[in-house]
Parts: sequence; structure tokens; C-alpha cells
Amino acid sequence: MVMRTPHSLARFVFLLVFVLSLGCQKESESIVSIALHPKNSKILYVATNDAVYKSRDGGGTWERFPSFSARRVTTLAIDPLLPATVYAGTMGDAVYKSPDGGQRWLAHNVGLKEHVSFVNQFVSHPVDSEQIYAATTIGAFYTKDAGRQWEERMNGMKEVHIVTSIAINSKDPLVLYGGTTGGVYRSDDGAMNWKKINNGLIPETELMAAMALGVNAIEVERTNPDVVYAGTTKGLFRTADRGEQWERIGQTLPDPFISSLVLHPTDSSLLYLGGPAGVWKSVDSGKTWQAMNQGLGTLNVRALAMAPYDPQTLYVGTNGSGLYRSIDAGATWVSVPLKAASVEAG
Repeated sequence: MVMRTPHSLARFVFLLVFVLSLGCQKESESIVSIALHPKNSKILYVATNDAVYKSRDGGGTWERFPSFSARRVTTLAIDPLLPATVYAGTMGDAVYKSPDGGQRWLAHNVGLKEHVSFVNQFVSHPVDSEQIYAATTIGAFYTKDAGRQWEERMNGMKEVHIVTSIAINSKDPLVLYGGTTGGVYRSDDGAMNWKKINNGLIPETELMAAMALGVNAIEVERTNPDVVYAGTTKGLFRTADRGEQWERIGQTLPDPFISSLVLHPTDSSLLYLGGPAGVWKSVDSGKTWQAMNQGLGTLNVRALAMAPYDPQTLYVGTNGSGLYRSIDAGATWVSVPLKAASVEAG
């Protein structure tokens, strides 16, 4: 059993309260995760507090999958190479996998500890998508066989139990970044070993404080993977040397809490973030920011996704007014209601 120190307990409570707060909204009004098909612009999945939905027509109509878990789904991911395969991480029930576009869901929990409180994120190897990394409340895990068996990958990260986010260097997949409730770690050997890289991110003396810093989102630039962004509970940070030194950026943003972060795949100067103050866009690598909230029914943004096939198309999931889509790079947003015909998938 994992023993928690008082400050790690406080951090756990912080994350738990944040997730539970999403349950105060009516059904389908809170979007906790968005997964976009890598090639087909019409197919997407979303998870709400209550269910997983799939659209095959760009959000015009939806199928609502029967509950495959007694617990809430907290994150979704589509296999980038075999997109009929979908993974769902849950709160208290670990990992489920669908091999057929959501029609069947099977538990894939061998090697995961029974007391996983919730799964925060999945990241696939860019070439071999059967290799997957998972960020969970009890650490980082790895599978080499598409989830059939998982193994813990926490060497060097043992003082932190809660891994909140994870990112991979697409040009050198052995390099990964782990966002935790104690800052950021980097692995140079496929998560076999981790090194703390908090210089400029948070002073070591503050790490002992309860709820010191949660790293909610990490993104690695594709064009120059030495550049990494970290969206945290206390602001946005950028490094140009793989995390050896961080600098705080975006101090003009109205709220320091960053819930989500996406980078343009080819234009390294363009990025978006989401949080309690809505969606913000930078066209100069985070130096200046512009609010991109026209059409949103609430500014409380939980999830943000950019279409792999068209960076002009983005989706936003809110805590209270559902799902929105933009087809003009965030200039305007249109509501995408989850008009669900409940589908009893076989």
C-alpha cells in the first residue's frame, strides 16, 4: 500500500475536489475529455461526467455508449495508427479499451494497482502505438502490448505519487516529460528513470507546501522538441533546453490556472490554452495573448483539442455549457450539443 505524507494527501484532495466539482453540472454539460480521429474529420469522442459519446458526422448526431464502468471516465485517447481502437481512463476503475470504435469495452488492468484513483492521461509512442504511457494518481505506467499488461515506471519519481500529465518527444520517443503535483520530471530512456527538472518552475522549499504546484498539461514542440511548455495551477512555463531551465510566461493572463494546452503542429509560434478564463491564443510563442471566447457560453474550460487533420479546427469542452467547435482557429465558437440517441452497443 502506498503511504502518503500529509502534503501529498493534501495534493490528492486538491485533485479529487477538482474532479468531483465537475459532477455538480447537469448531464452532458461538463466535458472532461475530447478525442479526435487522426484522419477522419467527422469522427470524435467526448467524455462527460455521465457517459462516453461518439459522433460519426462531425457532431451532428451522437451515440451514447452504455455504461462500461461503474465509475466516471476521466480521459479518452484514440490509437493514432489504429483509430478504431479507443482507450478510456476512469476514476477508480482504471483502464478500458475498445477495439471496435466504442461498440465493446474491455477492462485492461493487468499490472495496474487496484487502488488507482483515476487515470489522467494516455500518450502513445509515435511509431509503435502499442507502447502507451499512462499518468495516474499513483504514478506513471507503461504498456508495450496495447494495454494487455502494465508496469509501473516511477524510478526517480518516488517522492511524488500523483502524475497529472505526460508528454513524449515525437522525434526521440525515449524522451518523456511527466507533470506531477511536485513539478516536472524528464526521462531520457523511455520512462525507465526520471530526473526532476524544476529549475525556474518552483523553488524546492515550496515543494513541501500542500498543493504547491500541479502540472495539468505538458506539450513538446514538434519542430524543435527542445522547447516544452507546462501549464500549471500557478501559471504557464516554457523551456528551450528540455527543462533544464524554465521561464514563466503569460503573466498578463487573467487567471494563472491552466487546465489544457495545445500547440500548432507546424507553426511553432502558435499555441492555445484553456482554463477558468476561457481560451487564449498566442502567435509569438507565448509572449502575448489574445482572448478567443466569442460564442462560448461559459469561460470555464476543461478540455481543448486541435484537429490533427486541420489546425484551424478546434474543440473546447467546458464545465457547464457543453462542447464547442471553431473552424476559424478560435476566432468564433459554435455550440455542438450532444444530441444522444442511446445506443445499446453489442
